[in-house]
Amino acid sequence: MKRRSFLAFAGAFLAGSLLFTACSGTSGNNGSTGGDKGLKIAIVSSPSGVDDGSFNQENYNGILSFIEAHPGSTVTPVQETTGDTAAAIKAVEDIVVDYDVIVCDGFQFAGITDIAKDNPTKKFILVDTSPSDADGNEVTVDNIYAMTFKEQEGGFAAGLAAALKSKTKKVAVVNGIAFPTNVNYQYGFMSGVNYANKHYGTNVEIVELASYAGTDVTGANVGGNYIGSFGDPAGGKVIGEALIKEGCDVIFVAAGASGNGVFTAVKESAAEDYVIGCDTDQFADGVNGSENVVLTSSLKVMGANDKRVLETVLDGTFKGGNYLLGADSDSTGYVNDPSRCQLTSDDIAKIDKAFALVKNGTIVPAANFSGTTPDNFQGIDAE
Repeated sequence: MKRRSFLAFAGAFLAGSLLFTACSGTSGNNGSTGGDKGLKIAIVSSPSGVDDGSFNQENYNGILSFIEAHPGSTVTPVQETTGDTAAAIKAVEDIVVDYDVIVCDGFQFAGITDIAKDNPTKKFILVDTSPSDADGNEVTVDNIYAMTFKEQEGGFAAGLAAALKSKTKKVAVVNGIAFPTNVNYQYGFMSGVNYANKHYGTNVEIVELASYAGTDVTGANVGGNYIGSFGDPAGGKVIGEALIKEGCDVIFVAAGASGNGVFTAVKESAAEDYVIGCDTDQFADGVNGSENVVLTSSLKVMGANDKRVLETVLDGTFKGGNYLLGADSDSTGYVNDPSRCQLTSDDIAKIDKAFALVKNGTIVPAANFSGTTPDNFQGIDAE
């Protein structure tokens, strides 16, 4: 299939302009001083900022949507640039007295437990991890709403899409750091490719570069293609170019700002190669002259959930706890709007059929600590 024209993209982009607001540290993020009594919100990210086009931006856009509905509210992005866990937690500690709600994006913020307990009137939204104690054990805290997601489900849809589209019969996934969330995406993607091979006869190979294999939080080698950072676009481009050289024509990118380098590598490729976006609809990021390199995007519906939790803070019904969200609550998925993906109607029908089995629990793709593998996960034989 030929890539969609820029004109077709532009019309779709206009309809989705709110989601893809150009996010800078100062543009449009302070709301207004209307009559609505609002919240003073901070969003803390590490190491990439709220304009990463993926994970952090999805959360930021959810806050912006809340502010649109409640213009007395404001948001301040705070970026901790090193990615160091201690530095990330210190960044929260430094600002806690100044805000009503602090949204903390990522695994690095699991250790905010004591800060939250010491500031019981403040509310915290913890995205992609649960709070932990000094020994690393998961705990629940009354003023922390912690949302984690079944990334393996969105990764599964991405794997199906990649396998169905690939002409070279070689695909890959590129990740940032082997945190559990990233490994979940990797294993889910591999599960999806294996499912397509088994049920749709795609016969696609998953390419892994040994020199970029990841090591997860337990020290286990999980393979894959890991950049080692969420803030290294140059490193992402190196890996993207290497995978293209190996013959990959579809690459799933779950690497934050580092993934921008993979996008660049695909855009510069002489072949008809594609990327699959991650966390949010990244079709806008795929524009390449009159073409678009984004096949589809795996979705982790964080922004809508951020907005929902902020509503509970505002109306006084906030309830802390640790919540695992997935397809059964429409919190994971993939982009199947024909105007924002380059999948055929037959591809979409096949993916939707398989994803319905994910949603009802028949298929459970492999994840970092699921006890299954991408070659032998629950429901691999289901159809």
